[in-house]
Amino acid sequence: MTAVLSTLLDLSVIVFAVASMLSVGLGQTVRQILSPLRNVGAVIRAVIANFVLVPLLALLVLRVIPVEQPLAIGLFLVAAAAGTPFLIKLVEAAGSDVPLSGSLLVLLLPLTIIYMPIVVPLALPEAQVGPDAIARPLVFTLLVPLAIGLLVRRQYGRWAHGALPFFQKTSTIALVVLILSTILVNLEGILEIFGTGAILAAAIIIGGAFGIGFLLGAPGRAAREVLALGTGQRNIAAAMVVASEAVEIPGTMSMVVVASLIGLLILFVLAALLRRRGRKREAPGRQDEERRKAA
Repeated sequence: MTAVLSTLLDLSVIVFAVASMLSVGLGQTVRQILSPLRNVGAVIRAVIANFVLVPLLALLVLRVIPVEQPLAIGLFLVAAAAGTPFLIKLVEAAGSDVPLSGSLLVLLLPLTIIYMPIVVPLALPEAQVGPDAIARPLVFTLLVPLAIGLLVRRQYGRWAHGALPFFQKTSTIALVVLILSTILVNLEGILEIFGTGAILAAAIIIGGAFGIGFLLGAPGRAAREVLALGTGQRNIAAAMVVASEAVEIPGTMSMVVVASLIGLLILFVLAALLRRRGRKREAPGRQDEERRKAA
């Protein structure tokens, strides 16, 4: 049974990542994806938020809250990894700017591929991780599907429009399967972590990362929301790759899984609050428009 669940987990990770990135590519144009990256100030703030402030926050939290070494390593791996297709679902849930979230992914994913092989060995001398271990799965499950989606959208716009709902539904189903199979496969390790300070530490890091992104976001509701969600949601896939192939310390992978579940819970709640906040702001404008039409 465990072997079946593990296989299901591996497949759901791939299907979710590929379907999510295909959805971004099929639904947006190259110009929509790349245009926000011309804002140098916004790009610099996103890089600082994800690759400087969040890892520093994690180190600070781990100094204040006593956590066993394997769990501390797992938390740092989560903090060091940025850019994930989960962001697409979070931004959709928040009713915010999906093309902008795609732009943020295009920025963060390649930098994570470069960043983690440099930073992880410095912060964790016992971890010998090569660039290929991180880069290969990220390139083939994230960047390649995005590029394919953009190419199909450009060459076969009508087909892309018709296929988009299928891949969006597929990514949603895969996400549900991913969450359930992750819990079942890692249940024993997850239960051992509960009752330790690691849960509080993970919640503070995720919540703090969201706050960092919101404060550093460019002016405008959408920019702040996307960077907040994009900074709060760490790249669990990259963290899992390093935990399984480089660190290999019992407890580290379970901590990565727990942090991912805590992040999903916190960020989907925050996304729902952002959607409600956006609707309240839009309500007066709709009422004014209805009055003008009635007049």
